[in-house]
Amino acid sequence: MSKAAGKLKSLKKTVERVTHTSKLKTNIPAGMAAAGPPLGPMLGQRAINIAAFCKDFNAKTAEMKEGVPLPCRISVNSDRSYELVIHHPPATFFLKQAAGIQRGTMTPGKEVAGMITLKHLYEIAAIKIQDPPNALLTMQQMCEMLISIARTCGIKVVKEIDPAAYGEFLEERKTIVEQQRRELQEKREAKMLRTG
Repeated sequence: MSKAAGKLKSLKKTVERVTHTSKLKTNIPAGMAAAGPPLGPMLGQRAINIAAFCKDFNAKTAEMKEGVPLPCRISVNSDRSYELVIHHPPATFFLKQAAGIQRGTMTPGKEVAGMITLKHLYEIAAIKIQDPPNALLTMQQMCEMLISIARTCGIKVVKEIDPAAYGEFLEERKTIVEQQRRELQEKREAKMLRTG
């Protein structure tokens, strides 16, 4: 029994202590980290120096276009230090930029909000596959995932796009989007009147 207890004690000494870190997942606009809500309170709850974090984040994203949403993973250590991992912008951001639209469709599958080519899709997949969560995916799996995301946004993937015809499509789409916004605003106002 004493030999087993001695081995157990020696094993306990060799096993390193596990540190449990608090993780925070959030999207922060590039170059626009500020101490105010919603970022400030999230960092404050985890006892991170908010001003130092904002300065560090803004310095790391200085070369990027301001306002681009960046998914961030922040691991907080027990000594109040943190590790910041900044991923590439979300796939929906890239898809909407490639299609030249501001927002996706309200009824996926029934309405087309925009179009992209297979070349656009492949280039977006090449960027998104570099993110740590997608590291184990093949390029084909990444492209299939992006096609399904595009479908939920109402973006159609085609082989070729005629620029003149697509420009006309986007102009028609602007009137549809404006009409949808008006309908949503009317519904909101009607709901406010009912609850008020």
